[in-house]
Amino acid sequence: MNPINHVTPERAPRPQGAMRCALNDTYQGLIAITHNGLALLGTVLVVGLITLSLNTEWRSAGEQKLLGWLMDRQETLAAASDDGTDPMALTFEPEPTAADRVTVALPHELPKQQVAVAMWLSRKYRVAPEPLGALVAEAFEIGERAKLDPTLLLAIMAIESRFNPFAQSPVGAQGLMQVLTRVHTDKYENFGGKLAAFDPLTNLRVGAKVLQECIKRAGSIEGGLRLYVGAVTTDGNWYVDRVMAEHLRIQSVALGKPMPTSFPRASVPVAAPVEEAPQPPAATPLDTALEAEALKAPTPGEAQSLQQS
Repeated sequence: MNPINHVTPERAPRPQGAMRCALNDTYQGLIAITHNGLALLGTVLVVGLITLSLNTEWRSAGEQKLLGWLMDRQETLAAASDDGTDPMALTFEPEPTAADRVTVALPHELPKQQVAVAMWLSRKYRVAPEPLGALVAEAFEIGERAKLDPTLLLAIMAIESRFNPFAQSPVGAQGLMQVLTRVHTDKYENFGGKLAAFDPLTNLRVGAKVLQECIKRAGSIEGGLRLYVGAVTTDGNWYVDRVMAEHLRIQSVALGKPMPTSFPRASVPVAAPVEEAPQPPAATPLDTALEAEALKAPTPGEAQSLQQS
């Protein structure tokens, strides 16, 4: 082969090199456009400043608008700082009597026994002591009037609703004492209607009345608790045991005694005996003999034939 006549073929450009060249050209173009744009913007600003400096009317109008905007902004910020509120935040009309709607009692104003109960229940059920203080004070007052142990009322509230005044069961029992509002609607009439079931003190009063009636009907606390919970398909011992155990705990706190570690179990209610139909008395030997003689006695036809013979 003649090295003089040999021609080396040209290499095709690499894709990476072509892409790099395209990006470099784009970058240089953006720099040029940006530079030209900034130069144009600067030119416009310079022309505008020169124009405003030469035209006093335009300059005065612009200064007045800018000053008015700054004054309005300053007044808004000053008003917000004076009343301590954020002008962009949600605001409400003042209502100084809102605290009167809250059912609370300051614990330090209660008797020592009630303070101990309120603080213990507050820690156990994670409820603020102020509303619990009001419930404890009301339970002690109702208990004295209704001849019921106030710690029993508090135990029922603890088991039924855990001191949630807005609790509702699947069957419709409502409020602290879980009273069936639709059944005891008449008891809420003196309190403004059935919606009073969600008022803590009203629910406590109605619940205490219902419990008092149940105990009177059953003749015992255990029986009254069974009627109160409406035990139909079961004997209700599970409920009685829970309420009575919590009752003993709260009672121990009120009396300043050590917390009990064992609790009595509820007894199974004994069903009343079924009355049987009265049985006829057993026959005596004399009755048997008379019956036999009666069987041997002649019939009326036989007696007439005997008389004719």
